[in-house]
Amino acid sequence: MPFVGGFRLVSLTVATCVTLAVASFAEADQKADDEAYERPYTICGPNQVDRGTYNGYRRYHAYCHVCHGPDGLGSSYAPNLVESLKVMKRDDFSQVVAGGRQNIQAGKESVMPAFYEVADVMNYLEDIYSYLKARSDGKLGRGRPERCPS
Repeated sequence: MPFVGGFRLVSLTVATCVTLAVASFAEADQKADDEAYERPYTICGPNQVDRGTYNGYRRYHAYCHVCHGPDGLGSSYAPNLVESLKVMKRDDFSQVVAGGRQNIQAGKESVMPAFYEVADVMNYLEDIYSYLKARSDGKLGRGRPERCPS
């Protein structure tokens, strides 16, 4: 009987080690996916970005800067997106842009309009996010960036 008990202990220990190893690999894979997911831009030199991020700058300044200010720094009636994207996930960003948001705090109402019908925003939402995320991460300065050489 002691052998059976010892066998069970060994089996349980091996199973626990395998489970922990699988969980550790899954966690490492998830972390790598999260980093790629949250940092979709490429910086190739001082103030030089990939084509999508450059396009995001252009789209942002065509549609978003009127409320959110130049370079995503906010205004008196719209939040600083450079700061917001330090904590906001991409999916949340996409939902707010597409569906809009209404916020009433301390008697002050602010409304983010829904852009789900604006093709020039929705078709380039990933580019806009890339631009703002690069700004939020401190990898891209203010002003018009340059495109990476081809």
